[in-house]
Amino acid sequence: MIVWSIANQKGGVGKTTTTITLAGLLSKQGKRVLLVDTDPHASLTTYLGYDSDSVPSSLFDMFQLKEYTEQTVMPLVMRSDIEGIDLIPAHMSLATLDRVMGNRSGMGLILKRALNAIRSHYDYVLIDCPPILGVMMVNALAASDRILIPVQTEFLAMKGLERMVRTLAIMQKSRNKSFNVTIVPTMYDKRTRASLQTLQQLKKDYPSQVWSSAVPIDTKFRDASLKHLPVSHFASGSRGVFAYKQLLIYLERLAIND
Repeated sequence: MIVWSIANQKGGVGKTTTTITLAGLLSKQGKRVLLVDTDPHASLTTYLGYDSDSVPSSLFDMFQLKEYTEQTVMPLVMRSDIEGIDLIPAHMSLATLDRVMGNRSGMGLILKRALNAIRSHYDYVLIDCPPILGVMMVNALAASDRILIPVQTEFLAMKGLERMVRTLAIMQKSRNKSFNVTIVPTMYDKRTRASLQTLQQLKKDYPSQVWSSAVPIDTKFRDASLKHLPVSHFASGSRGVFAYKQLLIYLERLAIND
């Protein structure tokens, strides 16, 4: 089982789009994919057509478990309407975890233990992270084989990336764990100087971590979200899908060595 977290401390850079698109492509390959929504705003849960306020259980319930076994964790998993894709949904109660449970011993490893308990059920787990550093992001990063950082190709997003890189450095030092990181340029518009310059700067500043290509602006992403479908299932021939296919090939090569 391969676990990827999609994280950035800046919102609006394409985290949920990256998560659901990669999941759609993997499911089309026949892979068994589990999506984990760790954001109290529940964007991924909503994308898949669920009302986070009315789901029978959520990720919050996982943090209430006394033990983490296949029998206790699998009942928290929901089947989505997309073949091959399951979901552990988010709920707004996740926003209270830092306050009520943040100091509990071992709190940062709960998600890792839970996923290990059900690893035989899935080929891939993709974790959509909130844009703030807290218990949920710490859990996601600790459980991951690789961190994907979507970065919008504009100047302000570069500042968000710097903050995220500093966060990872702090966590690496405190936990004595190195992270495999891939920076994914998103919302690229080759017609604008801002996009061109930002992509060049990413390659200059993070030559060993940045994916060499970029995900273009594509209205099909928005159209697919309205239908609650991955864009791979809605408009398989779109340029956005082509870009994510290339990204997935790149990530699968990296996974061999992770």
